[in-house]
Formats: sequence, C-alpha cells, structure tokens
Amino acid sequence: MSSALLAIGRRRTTAERRRDRERDIIRATRELFDERGAIDAQIDDIAKRVGINKALIYRHFAGKEELFALTLVDYLGELDERLQQVDGPRKAPMNRLRALSEVFVDFCLEYPAFADCAMSLLRRTGEELFGEITEPVMVKLGAAMASALDRISAILKAGQRTGVFDEVDTDYLANHLYTQTLGAMHMARMGLIVSRDTPHQGDRPGHPVVHQADIGTVRATAITATLATAVGRKALTSTTPAKASKTSTSSTGRTTNGKATARRSPSRTAGDNQ
Repeated sequence: MSSALLAIGRRRTTAERRRDRERDIIRATRELFDERGAIDAQIDDIAKRVGINKALIYRHFAGKEELFALTLVDYLGELDERLQQVDGPRKAPMNRLRALSEVFVDFCLEYPAFADCAMSLLRRTGEELFGEITEPVMVKLGAAMASALDRISAILKAGQRTGVFDEVDTDYLANHLYTQTLGAMHMARMGLIVSRDTPHQGDRPGHPVVHQADIGTVRATAITATLATAVGRKALTSTTPAKASKTSTSSTGRTTNGKATARRSPSRTAGDNQ
C-alpha cells in the first residue's frame, strides 16, 4: 500500500475518532442536563463524565454556548421523532395540532433542561448567537428547529384550508406557538403562582402570597392556549345566536303583556297511560 493511501486512511480514522469524541461529549452534556439542569452543568463536570481533559472540549467546540446548542439539537431530534409518531395527515387539523401540542408539552415536562436550554438561546439576539456559535453549528440548530416548526406550519395550513384556523402567516405562528409553550413550561419549572391574600386597605397593599402551581393545570392550559391561538380571530369574530325577543308568541299565537300565553295540555288520567 502506498504512503499516500496510508495517509488518507490515517486522516479518515482521525476524523472518525473526532466525531465519536464529539458525540460522547454531547451525550455526557445531555446526561448532566437531565440530572442537574442546564444551569448547573459545568464544563469541568462534562469533561470528567467523558474521561478527558477540559481543554479537549474546547478543541471540539468553540465554547460552552456552542456545546449547549448542539445538545439542544440532540433534544430536538428526539422531539421530532415523537412528533412524527403521533402526526397523521388524515387526521383533522385540530386533532393533529392537539396531539403535537401534548407531545411537546410532555417532552418539556420530562426534560426540563431542554426548555431551559431552548429559552436560554431565545434570550440572545441573532448577532449575539453568531458571536458565540460557529456557522456550521448554527445551520445544524436551525435545521433541527425547522423540522419541528415545519410540521406545525403544515398543520396550520391544513386548518386554514378547512376554515378551522386563523388566516395568518403559518411560519410566524408556528414559531410563536413554540415560544409560547416554552414560556408556559418555564412557569411549570418554577412551580410558583403569585397572588394577593388580602385586598387593598386604603394606601396599604395586600400581602402577596406564593402558591405552588399544579403541573396538570399548567399542562392543560398550555395545550388549550396553543389551540386557541391557532383559531385566533375566528373565535373572537364568531357570530352568537341572537337574543330571543322579549315578546314571544304562544302556541296559540297570542301574547299577554309581552309574555307568552302557554297552552295547557289536558290533564292525563290513569286511563291515558294504558
């Protein structure tokens, strides 16, 4: 075998080892995310989990944000597989959207770190992200998000064709629903509801009280909010039945002082029931 072929073989093996190492790092990052949450996952802990030096992680990734972005890509890939399993073009659009919303909400509840990581990236502007994440990783992240968002957009378009959903830009609305649900799941993660236990007394405000949020309620509300947002203005502009006239007609066609005169049925006797 020539030296040139041997060199190619070595390069190919090195590239494969590099990809394997990157997959190991991402897998370890997600494990720590699921155990501790995205906030508490540190590069040192990730390196220890993989069994490598911390410096090696920065040879594979531009920084912590890029590693977290690729871990989010891993989450999104699993989420899209679950969405695909419950979706079906033969179902009614409303049922399709409900099924996808349920899967998305349950995925966020099962993996709180996914919602944290996704929300963390949403807080940054595009310019900030490009300053922290290389273009190839941004392309991977965008493609992973687009896969799930395109699925939602297709359902919204199907609902528009049947007159069920509001006539708005479906790509925008799919992104809005994604962000809206993540916000609701952040509320579930915090688990707190703030209210006032006593009313205002003059200039003295009532005392605030913190309650524990019921996860089942948060889940149901998030799903309902998705469906309601998709229906949108159609629900607000739907016609309501006209109120009945104050002057109603009796069975005999007569009225008495604006009130219907009811016709009484003759009394039934025991013989009528035989």
